[in-house]
Amino acid sequence: QVQLVESGGGLVQPGGSLRLSCRASGRDFSMSTMGWYRQAPGKEREMVATMTHSGIADYVESVKGRFTVSRDRFNNMVYLQMSSLKPEDTAVYYCYGQPYWGQGTQVTVSS
Repeated sequence: QVQLVESGGGLVQPGGSLRLSCRASGRDFSMSTMGWYRQAPGKEREMVATMTHSGIADYVESVKGRFTVSRDRFNNMVYLQMSSLKPEDTAVYYCYGQPYWGQGTQVTVSS
């Protein structure tokens, strides 16, 4: 079956960095959009960063200049490099491989 498995979440201090990874399996995602969404407590899930199969990236305004999405199309991997993290980045981060979702990984930014 199709699975998207995230890793790399955790607790980090404000200003710190984390790298999230997502491994997709069960089908070929090389021609699909992949990326990351997040959901903070009491808020709706929002798109953080996505990348099309042709390498076009899109970011929510609040992370531009701080986060970078990348992918390895041939190995069905997608990554999110997060820098200059802020407390408001705290959320469960979900890997997205059109139209499938991972189970989420918690990112907490706190001192």
